Amino acid sequence: MAKCGACGPGYKTPLDAMKGKSCQLEEIVYLPCIYRNTGIEKPDYVATVDIDPKSPHYCQVIHRLPMPNLRDELHHSGWNTCSSSFGDVTKKRNRLIFPSLISSRIYVVDVGTDMRAPRIHKMIEPVNVFWKCGLANPHTTHCLGNGEIMISSMGDPSGNGKGGFILLDGETFEVKGNWEKGSNIPKLGYDFWYQPRHNVLMSTEWGMPKVLANGLDPADLKTGSYGRYINVWDWTTHVFTQSIDLGEDSIPLEIRFLHNPDAAEGYIGCALSSAIHRFYKTGNGNWAAEKVVQVPSKKVNGWLFPDMPGLITDILISLDDRFLYFSNWLHGDIRQYDISDTRKPRLVGQVFLGGKIPRGGPVVVVEDQELNSQPEPFVIKGKRVQGGPQMIQLSLDGKRLYVSTSLYSAWDKQFYPDLVKEGSVMLQIDVDTEKGGLKVNKNFLVDFGKEPDGPVLAHEIRYPGGDCSSDIWV
Repeated sequence: MAKCGACGPGYKTPLDAMKGKSCQLEEIVYLPCIYRNTGIEKPDYVATVDIDPKSPHYCQVIHRLPMPNLRDELHHSGWNTCSSSFGDVTKKRNRLIFPSLISSRIYVVDVGTDMRAPRIHKMIEPVNVFWKCGLANPHTTHCLGNGEIMISSMGDPSGNGKGGFILLDGETFEVKGNWEKGSNIPKLGYDFWYQPRHNVLMSTEWGMPKVLANGLDPADLKTGSYGRYINVWDWTTHVFTQSIDLGEDSIPLEIRFLHNPDAAEGYIGCALSSAIHRFYKTGNGNWAAEKVVQVPSKKVNGWLFPDMPGLITDILISLDDRFLYFSNWLHGDIRQYDISDTRKPRLVGQVFLGGKIPRGGPVVVVEDQELNSQPEPFVIKGKRVQGGPQMIQLSLDGKRLYVSTSLYSAWDKQFYPDLVKEGSVMLQIDVDTEKGGLKVNKNFLVDFGKEPDGPVLAHEIRYPGGDCSSDIWV
């Protein structure tokens, strides 16, 4: 196999990525670290974490890149180029794009000059996004095969919902304008995935930015301020063509096509309804969805509502399209499903890493359709983990699942105040890729409660060589 980068960025196929060894694969990872809503008046920063078991700095933050502004709320990140540009030797995966969910700034971070010590390459001020695109609150970044960079938006400059897309030039990182065409645009936005072989882009909906900025108010659920649709776009014409209704109060977040670019199906995780839906192309060329997993709510005392949803907040598919993973942020578990039969996912692995329901806490479960008793509090290396499993990232070979516990600073503060006080953690789960199964690596703990400027909320995990939630094969 060619050395990393010899044939352009990424890998030719998902299975090549799964079998290959990327540059610095799993020696380091990058995470955005957020101080908004913690009471600490410091800027967010990008942490470089050493995760090489052979290193003397194993499980330590080895570099911090602070942003020049306060209260950005760094959230998700994406690459300047990836496997969609495989074969183009002029392209390098050397810039990581960090949109700011609240401030609407976009930071371009240079991770190519020194992987272990990133630096800011460019900063795009919100006004450029506002004036050129009429959009705000950028969320998901994907690199396109033509060299451009595309970022989904959640709103307009006034804080209303608006599900459009920002295009950046892949060389200069200037804002080029909007990807979408026409005046028909979804009222809400969040995540997206595209698949040119089926001439489609699929986007999802979280909520109206000015409504969710400071937490979840149950009254807002009945006002249309939160999402319920998968939105379907024509990839060639950039026109919004169809909405798939997943139900009231579903809040569909992360969407993943199967990695095989010929596959016309994938999965979406719905946070509030705690359901996984399979979306697929129908015989007449339209798209549809069917619910394939339902996490039952638990009846509880001592919580905000009498029914506690799992709150599915992140999902992943292994590069061989064999396993689906997702996190239940409130219930506190991560699940692994065998999706060999894509219509009938089969639960094969589960592990509890905190959550709201451990034994001895303020929440008492009075009726549970799945568990016979409340799980024990999760303690690792003497530390009781606050919060629940949230962002997940799978190693390319599928054998290690990395987990962080912060969702979004306002919701962290509302649902897990002790998480904000103590800081988030990063954990690692060993995966059985033959029969299925999950097991906590008891030697792995990155404690962001011990950061120099105080406890911080670490969010999404990225590898320098790309991963199964950022690379798209075309």
